[in-house]
Amino acid sequence: MMEKMKMSTPDLTDMNIAKIGALFPNVITEIRDENGDIKKAVDFDLLRQVLSKSLVEDENERYRLDWPGKKASLLKANTPITKTLRPCREESVNFETTENLYIEGDNFEVLKILQESYLGKIKMIYIDPPYNTGNDFIYRDNFSKNKDEYEQDLGLTDEEGGKLFRNTDANGRYHSDWLSMMYERLVVARDLLKDDGVIFISIDDNEVHNLRKICDDVFGEENFIANLIWERAYAPKNDAKYVSNSHDYIVVYSKMIESFIIGRLERTEEADARYRNPDNDPRGVWKPSDLSVKTYNAECDYLITTPSGRKIEPPAGRCWSLSKKAFFERLSDNRIWFGPDGNSVPSIKRFLTELKFEGMAPTSILFYREVGHSQEGAKEVVSLFEGKGHFDGPKPVRLLSRLLTLANTQPNDTIVDFFSGSSTTAHAVMQLNAEDGGNRKFIMVQLPEPCDENSEAFKAGYKNIAEIGKERIRRAGKKIVEELKKKNQQLELGEEPVDLNKLDIGFRVYKTDTSNLKDVFYHPSELDQGMLYSLESNIKEDRTPEDLLTQVLLDLGLELTLPIETKQMFSNTVYIVQTNALIACFDENVDFRIVDQIADLKPLRVVFKDASFINDKDRINVEERFKRLSPETKATVI
Repeated sequence: MMEKMKMSTPDLTDMNIAKIGALFPNVITEIRDENGDIKKAVDFDLLRQVLSKSLVEDENERYRLDWPGKKASLLKANTPITKTLRPCREESVNFETTENLYIEGDNFEVLKILQESYLGKIKMIYIDPPYNTGNDFIYRDNFSKNKDEYEQDLGLTDEEGGKLFRNTDANGRYHSDWLSMMYERLVVARDLLKDDGVIFISIDDNEVHNLRKICDDVFGEENFIANLIWERAYAPKNDAKYVSNSHDYIVVYSKMIESFIIGRLERTEEADARYRNPDNDPRGVWKPSDLSVKTYNAECDYLITTPSGRKIEPPAGRCWSLSKKAFFERLSDNRIWFGPDGNSVPSIKRFLTELKFEGMAPTSILFYREVGHSQEGAKEVVSLFEGKGHFDGPKPVRLLSRLLTLANTQPNDTIVDFFSGSSTTAHAVMQLNAEDGGNRKFIMVQLPEPCDENSEAFKAGYKNIAEIGKERIRRAGKKIVEELKKKNQQLELGEEPVDLNKLDIGFRVYKTDTSNLKDVFYHPSELDQGMLYSLESNIKEDRTPEDLLTQVLLDLGLELTLPIETKQMFSNTVYIVQTNALIACFDENVDFRIVDQIADLKPLRVVFKDASFINDKDRINVEERFKRLSPETKATVI
């Protein structure tokens, strides 16, 4: 019988057990689940022993960060959900051709929904989450619920009709709630990163210490790259009670440190000005480097005679960085400099042409003169919205552009921001593509958090933050195109015009929703005749073929931006995804003649609605037809 699609996110617990079993088969055992069925499980006592060099007798104290709700948060991260995404063409830009995504919904649910389609495909993640300052709204999570209660509650809102609550320091779980909210999202997000991928997380003093610890837990402390300091303010606050805090942090972790290569910065005139060529060395410009070091080595403690005859010994407590033999080798190669008078303390010549890396190594401090400050970010939004639609705390585009450089993003990489706010990240991605001709893609995720009714944004007509983010991308895209048109009109001799047709300033909008399938798992005592009639079709009445296609793409692990062709075959509408990756038809009455036409295209997967077939016999006939005409095609139903 034709296979039925599961139409839910993957069960990470089962996947993780399989991974552990591949490494340590002896720790896999069998237990009975809550229904009495046998299933695989991990013998954790045996696993602890396998990973220990000494006898493990009990759970001893060890170095780690714990809080109430951590285990429940991890369980939640591994629990599959049946939510899906529904396309929203009317709010999209260039829906048919764009490779960018804007997704409205709870970012934890979105991350789980995207797990299979974007597993190991994301080069860079940037997030600017709530800083937990005592006034922030964070996602409400009830970690006292069991798994069944959690699944039942998915998709529901709280009594105020929202998923957010204000986390004040009066809350007894003030740090724990924030940690759980971040932990479960980072656990899921890590799997989206490529092996050479990297994540940047903006934060301030309130939780930076805890964030470092949970990132060590999720990503591994060996994958820590840096704790960047962003100079977000250019003037001190004289009314500060203690210290005027003018910086925030950006915590940086790689997926696999051995695979990650930091992006280096373009050399500046200021940096290159330190390289000169006072002796007209044919190898080009160079700069002097100190010849002495602190670490003492008797072989490197000797007198040096300058060309003028002066005897020089190493500074007190130090020695030369070169042995006597190595020093004379470099002296004969004209790599030692004694100053213009030939009488100065010697130094080593470092040539610009012999630098190990191209460009400059980035520093841990991001100065506002180089990457912008918080007021610059605010002004950018105000300018785009013509003075209306103010957004609190947007990051400047220059800051995100610097992070895109440090991430070493390549022209076809994908960048994710799942606390996207005003969509500065999307703006920066489009701007960088315009500058270097790249085709980087972005995925923005934002909960439609209501705007305060007293805010400028609400007065300007924006009901929630997602509306601001989408409009920011629309306006930023138009601005970038206008600027490129002006640039093309003012080209200097030899300059090539920018091909505006290659610049992607569009985005497909998707919104989270419950599954397209009806909940058919009722207890027999709860069923009545009316409900039986309503279950004749397993598809919810308000769902469109495009809704079904989206969920099928996600279930099969296909990207949401693949090209889709809509074609009529006899009386049926057929969707063809990326030539032959998938062909789907969701009509009620399938004309069996389309089976042969579809088989001619040799698709990898074909999907129909279960209701497309009158009985099991018809379904079996279709499956057998594909086996004969296109044996590589896998046919399934929803």
